[in-house]
Amino acid sequence: MKKSSEPAFNAQHRLRRIEGRHNPLVKQLRQAFSHAELTEGGDCAIEGVRILEEAIRSGLRFSAVFFRESAQERAGRLLPQIGAQVETLLLPDKLFDSLLPSESPQGVAALVHLKGFSLDDVFERLQVGPIVVLAGLQDPGNLGTILRSSEAFGSAGVILGEGTVSAFNSKVVRGSAGSVFRLPIVHAHGRAGTEKLEEISEKLRRKGTRLIATSSHKGKSLEQADLKGAVAIFFGNEGAGLPREVAAKVDEFISIPHTPQVESLNAGVAASIVLYEAARQRK
Repeated sequence: MKKSSEPAFNAQHRLRRIEGRHNPLVKQLRQAFSHAELTEGGDCAIEGVRILEEAIRSGLRFSAVFFRESAQERAGRLLPQIGAQVETLLLPDKLFDSLLPSESPQGVAALVHLKGFSLDDVFERLQVGPIVVLAGLQDPGNLGTILRSSEAFGSAGVILGEGTVSAFNSKVVRGSAGSVFRLPIVHAHGRAGTEKLEEISEKLRRKGTRLIATSSHKGKSLEQADLKGAVAIFFGNEGAGLPREVAAKVDEFISIPHTPQVESLNAGVAASIVLYEAARQRK
């Protein structure tokens, strides 16, 4: 077998060792993870080999990659896929572990720049599938599942209302399996630069969009519901459901038939079933 004349990739020369906690990039990674929000430059903190590979596959721009000293062999696998201009830092194990929320870090983390989306971007995709609107959903695992199902079954995008867990939470990012990198997601919590769900509901209605909410105990059965056309589907808090002021805006409620022994379905499971049915009807 003929040997390649090209030299093997050497990741060592790209790794810059950082010892202190006050390095600007180290501080950005810590804050992005601890606050579950983007950095001032619009970067999201991510961790784990699989998620980094999803970010690469999604064509995201990396600002910095961080390796745990005892796991630096992973650099040889990942760095050939990341531009040479990206900062690549090697951190002592103790420092690296102090930055990440995971109890069992895989030894690699990064700051990646996410594409920003507006409400108009989501509205323009209504022909793709339903808009998913979340009001007060608090479990990161549920949101991760919903984002993954939204991409899998062709949602136009996801609107995160007030009280909903951040899409930049590390558990949400992992649970979405990369969908958070590609799916149009808009935060609507009423703070500066955003609108409240009641205002968004009125905008949707003016665009001829039907507003449908899920309920565990009332409304039309899912198998009888019409989920074709321009539709926005609302999902509420895991325990309390939709806020009263939001529920008052919807056009109809739907419920998923299940055995009476089960009081209600997990929010991530329920949303996935509804999104599958919407995709089935459209086909």
